[in-house]
Amino acid sequence: MADWEALKAAAAVRALDLVRPGMLLGLGTGSTVRYFIEELGARVRDGLDVRGVPTSHATTELARAVGIPIVEDEAGIIDLAVDGADEIDPEMRVVKGRGGALTREKLVASVARRFVVVADDSKLVDQLGVGPLRVEVLPFLWRHTAARIERLGVSWDLHEEAGAPFRSDNGNLILDVQFPQGIADPEAMADRLKGITGVVEHGLFLGMAHACILAGDHGVHLMGSLE
Repeated sequence: MADWEALKAAAAVRALDLVRPGMLLGLGTGSTVRYFIEELGARVRDGLDVRGVPTSHATTELARAVGIPIVEDEAGIIDLAVDGADEIDPEMRVVKGRGGALTREKLVASVARRFVVVADDSKLVDQLGVGPLRVEVLPFLWRHTAARIERLGVSWDLHEEAGAPFRSDNGNLILDVQFPQGIADPEAMADRLKGITGVVEHGLFLGMAHACILAGDHGVHLMGSLE
């Protein structure tokens, strides 16, 4: 059986080769990018001069704990954003956000010069929609928003943790949207979801990843380009 934690760490550490002194870095959220942040912190303590833009409260706490200087309202361009993924298809279209930080993750990725995904091979899929797609919605009249989403031919559940509705760092609710046959046309589905009033953001990251660093039984390999 593969040691998935070791594979995650291998992919994340490979992304550190892209970091240069003086960079402003987008710091993702989740179990894989945690390895990137922890090792980045070690290099900062050894004298590396970088700053980080965190994508969640959890990442902010981790970055501060390991000594990375934090910027939370930056007008400049983010040089490099590194984050994990839940699903990656052959065209490097990505599903993200099962940790609930999808809106901030997408915002950071969208303003970065380079957005690099780090993951293990288990995240590779032939078609997106194997698991749930997280959709962040406003709490106000959220059931109406959910009903409109359901008309797209999908089912949904209100995401809960510890028996209570999960709230994003933005104070919004998260719907777990299920696609019975997968997502045949991610671009069309992304547009339809964003066109529903009350939807804040969804976890389809399309045409955003410049590269995916993937770790598997045969080592670390690359989709896309790190140039």
